Amino acid sequence: MNMVAAAFILMFVLLFLGVPIGSSIGIPVAILIAVTQCTSFEFIAQFLYTKMADFTMLALPFFLLAGDIMDCGGLSKRLVAIADSLIGNITGALGIVTVIACMFFGAVSGSAPATVAAIGTIMIPQMVREGYDKGYAVGLVCVAGGLGIIVPPSFPMVLYGVTNDVSIGDMFLAGWGPSIVVGAILVITNCLICKKRGYKSPIPKKTSLRAFGKAIWEGKWAVLMPAIILGGIYSGAFSPTEAGVVSCVYGLIVGLFLYRELDVRQIIPMFKQKVNFLGGMMFCFAPAGALGAVFAYLGYTTVIKNFFLGVSTNPYIIVLLIYFFLFIAGMFVQTSPIIVIISPLLLPVATAVGIDPVHFGIIITLALAVAFVTPPVATNLFVGASMTGMSIDKISKAAAPFIFGLVLSEIIVGFMPGVSMLLVNLFG
Repeated sequence: MNMVAAAFILMFVLLFLGVPIGSSIGIPVAILIAVTQCTSFEFIAQFLYTKMADFTMLALPFFLLAGDIMDCGGLSKRLVAIADSLIGNITGALGIVTVIACMFFGAVSGSAPATVAAIGTIMIPQMVREGYDKGYAVGLVCVAGGLGIIVPPSFPMVLYGVTNDVSIGDMFLAGWGPSIVVGAILVITNCLICKKRGYKSPIPKKTSLRAFGKAIWEGKWAVLMPAIILGGIYSGAFSPTEAGVVSCVYGLIVGLFLYRELDVRQIIPMFKQKVNFLGGMMFCFAPAGALGAVFAYLGYTTVIKNFFLGVSTNPYIIVLLIYFFLFIAGMFVQTSPIIVIISPLLLPVATAVGIDPVHFGIIITLALAVAFVTPPVATNLFVGASMTGMSIDKISKAAAPFIFGLVLSEIIVGFMPGVSMLLVNLFG
């Protein structure tokens, strides 16, 4: 136990010093293997290759790339236009449009930071022009951007499925109920605050079936994308990995030839950017998986399970403990390491108290949505700050009510498995 504690301390020290995440994890793993001799370096090397050679892993870069293609190809602004056509001149209308637009874009991007960047670029200036406080607008976009990983398809859901051998199709089915709960609570929070502050569009605007129909027609190719991708997965026409490829090809066709807003010169830089990101992620994913394997060989997964079950065997208490643990971890560690390192350690605890692995994956995803907006490692807040020039602390204060709403959504979904498991039980 002392060696494991020392390994964890070393890992966090290296992370604090700015050492790349893969090296920060790999060095303690190598020391653990050398000292405990729980397995051989040859086996771990083989394990690293096997983990990376998983065919499903190919879905990750393609879904991420599809989000960039959608944004540059003009699909994101058409999704915003559709959301805008649904809402009239009510109090907090633009805030509601922002949340709905984040849900729409999340269905084609699978990434929280990409959702913040795409929707924030359009909605933040518009909200400020119509009298919303700038900090409020940025805070709302940063928190609502978390819907990018809750609405299927989702990057963390794919990563969780690959790590824990859980059906990605089931994860995508399970994501719809929680995404509606989160979106509804954010909309209600927005309306309450806007009513108190008097945020209302100065320009009279009414919804009409004609305006909505026009927005749908102009954005039909954008709306059709998630229908094709998710419909293909659920019907069995293609796998999640193939769906990622289809989403990229479809986005390129729409952006280049239908909307004609995607420049051919933008494509190569997109690919290069994702190659760099994917290389870094793989460098993190491989040693993190090895760390989990070493823990299993040393028997510490059983120790962790016994610790949690020693506190309580009540599933509600276990869910709260897991949320608290992930909340603290998410403040200091990025998304991918949490999923790869922590989820295999906590999954046996969850299953021991009767929590379905698919539902546990949703619990992890919602916890990570909160982690995106809780400093110091708060990716969404950094994206919002880079776009607007505002400080992180000001954005955090403005986003506090929405973060509370996100936590409330976590508890509701965590305590009510039917929210995520209904569609899985019906169609999974």
